[in-house]
Amino acid sequence: MTVFILCFVLFLVGLYGVLTKRNVIKIVISLAIMEISIFLLLALIGYVDMGDAPIIVNGSEQKIFVDPLPQAMVLTAIVIGLATNAMLLAMAIRLYRKYGTFDIREMRNLKG
Repeated sequence: MTVFILCFVLFLVGLYGVLTKRNVIKIVISLAIMEISIFLLLALIGYVDMGDAPIIVNGSEQKIFVDPLPQAMVLTAIVIGLATNAMLLAMAIRLYRKYGTFDIREMRNLKG
């Protein structure tokens, strides 16, 4: 149960960064922290204490296996998250080239 609470706290740390930081790079990092907390939560949902990898061979029908579905979902989400983070960082670089700053308040004042 403690680990689930730590995932929630990690999510809140990321949410705090998204809501309070003005630097675009810090906002992207905060989004990545939130994303990682969700990955951890999904991986923990599929975890079974003393469970083995779900590889069935003769004589292993009575063993306790971990659920492989959340792990597969997390692996897919990691790949999608990597692409999303790369796109966000590319957008941050484009914004920096256009406005000359990473501060979102200054970008708002420099419309045009």
